[in-house]
Amino acid sequence: MNIKPLGDRVLLKCEKSESKTAGGLYIPDNAQEKTQKGIVEAVGPGTEKDPITVKVGDKVMYDKYAGTQLKADGGDDYLIVKMSDIIATVN
Repeated sequence: MNIKPLGDRVLLKCEKSESKTAGGLYIPDNAQEKTQKGIVEAVGPGTEKDPITVKVGDKVMYDKYAGTQLKADGGDDYLIVKMSDIIATVN
């Protein structure tokens, strides 16, 4: 699958959430909190109003309920978000 975001959109590969607590207890899928971190996979060209300030490979945090989710052929979770929904880069 080849996805190219348009405008001020960014394609993120979602990080997997932790399935086990620090104490070793397993967390069921329905109780896991949605991850808010991802890795930039592709970026759109941006707009004059909202330029793209991240690049492919950056690790970012985004708003909790932002974007459109999709699943790739390999089963990976992706999210397409607006640039304004990205709130920070993570080093």
